[in-house]
Amino acid sequence: MAQREFTGWHAAAVFIGAFGVIIGVNLVLAFSAVETFPGLETKNSYVESQLFDRQRRAQEALGWSIYASAREGEVQLDITDKEGKPVEVTKLHAVLGRATHVRDDVEPDFVFNGNAYVAPVHLGPGNWNIRMTARAANGVEFRQRVILHVRG
Repeated sequence: MAQREFTGWHAAAVFIGAFGVIIGVNLVLAFSAVETFPGLETKNSYVESQLFDRQRRAQEALGWSIYASAREGEVQLDITDKEGKPVEVTKLHAVLGRATHVRDDVEPDFVFNGNAYVAPVHLGPGNWNIRMTARAANGVEFRQRVILHVRG
């Protein structure tokens, strides 16, 4: 049986093929990352930076603590004051979704039950984020991202 000679053309083909696969995989991963996560937290970062310290001080003055939990078909959001008493806000808006992409995002309809805010939502196991905005009785807007771990 005659042996084939490994020439410069063969080496070039192997080299180009290997780097072609590497570049192709990198392009697929980069396009997938950009497509599934927009990366935007705010529309105008300059305006947000000017208001940040003032809003932070107003939020801290409220003394609120936020805790989220999930059980069979329901998500609960506990908002408590400095003394640990439940807080009923004048307005609550929340977006519930995965930390890695926005396709599972939902806006639960939270209702205050006298102790906490509850909403009917069925969540799969894993890490979830609740990006909430609540308005206090004195008009202060409270924003926070609450991490929710759901066990499988």
